[in-house]
Amino acid sequence: PRNCPVSPDSGVHKLFFYPMMKYAVIGAGVSGLSMAGMLLKKGHEVVVYERDSRPGGLIKCTEVQGNLYHRVGGHVFNSRRQEVLDWFWSRFDRERDFVSARRRAVISLEGGAVVDYPIENHLDQFPEAVRSSIVHELLELYRNPPAEPRSLGEFFLNRFGKTLNSLYFTPYNNKVWRQDISQIAMDWLEDKLPMPSVAEILLNNIGHINESAMVHSSFFYAKNGGSQFLADTLARGLKVRYRQEAVNILPKDGKWLVQGELFDRVVFTGNVRQLGDCFPCMDELRPFFPRISELRSHGTTSVLCRISPNDYSWIYMPSPSHRSHRIICTGNFSRNNNNGDITTATIEFSEQMTEGEISRQLELIPFSPVYLAHHWEEYTYPVQDVSSRTLIRELKECLEPKGIYLLGRFAEWEYYNMDAAMGAALDLDKRLAAEQMTRG
Repeated sequence: PRNCPVSPDSGVHKLFFYPMMKYAVIGAGVSGLSMAGMLLKKGHEVVVYERDSRPGGLIKCTEVQGNLYHRVGGHVFNSRRQEVLDWFWSRFDRERDFVSARRRAVISLEGGAVVDYPIENHLDQFPEAVRSSIVHELLELYRNPPAEPRSLGEFFLNRFGKTLNSLYFTPYNNKVWRQDISQIAMDWLEDKLPMPSVAEILLNNIGHINESAMVHSSFFYAKNGGSQFLADTLARGLKVRYRQEAVNILPKDGKWLVQGELFDRVVFTGNVRQLGDCFPCMDELRPFFPRISELRSHGTTSVLCRISPNDYSWIYMPSPSHRSHRIICTGNFSRNNNNGDITTATIEFSEQMTEGEISRQLELIPFSPVYLAHHWEEYTYPVQDVSSRTLIRELKECLEPKGIYLLGRFAEWEYYNMDAAMGAALDLDKRLAAEQMTRG
């Protein structure tokens, strides 16, 4: 067997040897590319299978009339986890290839008013009557704290009061999730949203605490190529087999046969709904299929537009007068994203839209958007309920003893941002290494 010693500068003074593995990684998105790079660095043999002709998954970008187009979202990088930062900057040249930007997000309310994000910290930007209602509701919540919320909808109402909830939180999230948010589990909130107490909201307003004091208040962004530059760089040096969809993976001699090649282990970063197609002979999976089929998600139509010049990064739009929920001002992330002096952005709809429907909607959206291109992505938002994490945990308990590991937004049914996907890969990498050390 191939052997790999622990690095002498790793802090481990005893020399360990353990056999190297051969891994198949299914999917060349952020999760798959990150995982493959980590495994390769440890000396494992790794092959990545990607059904598309290039890497990136949800962070792919294309060029339209000389403008950079994020086909899904507007992916930027920062992290609260130091080990994620350390790993990322071991792969990239910060000074040469990136710009550092200050996040400037706003909420565009019905009637044209624009309020800085987070909305609850900027009560001074509301008319006096609205501000008075919000403050009195917050004080009542402080005096008489409600019961622990059981859903996303209850959380917003119990934390911010009726007025802020009706102005922003519920209408915005109804647009994003396209369902009754009282049915969305509280688990989703972990590390995703600011969760200030009522006292913190009031103190933040007195102290004029703005977004610059929050996590992810600044970010790094590639000078050229946006998030496609990240995917292309992470793919460099990896054995990626493009235009090869890894279906019909079969067991053989205690290993897994993928496209005619044997592997010790498989890291699956695709959609968990497709496990049956990938592993058709695993009878152990069959009892899970009814529950897997009940997992809910929805897609995104992103529209590349030319918009009015502004200095924003994200514009959230709760207004019920149109169907879009946010504008991502990708043209402001790097001036190289724009062809000439125009400002570009992607406008998102959480549903499939025709070009005619988009054209009618753009007339209702602020900042004078002019259509350039659009793209529909079927799977962008996994929707968690109270049973989702239990299902994924049980699937992992079934698959991992057989050498199959789930990783990524739709494999784990977690709404991972880019840095969270990298962090999940780091966690799995450490766990796999520990398993090998234990097994010798």
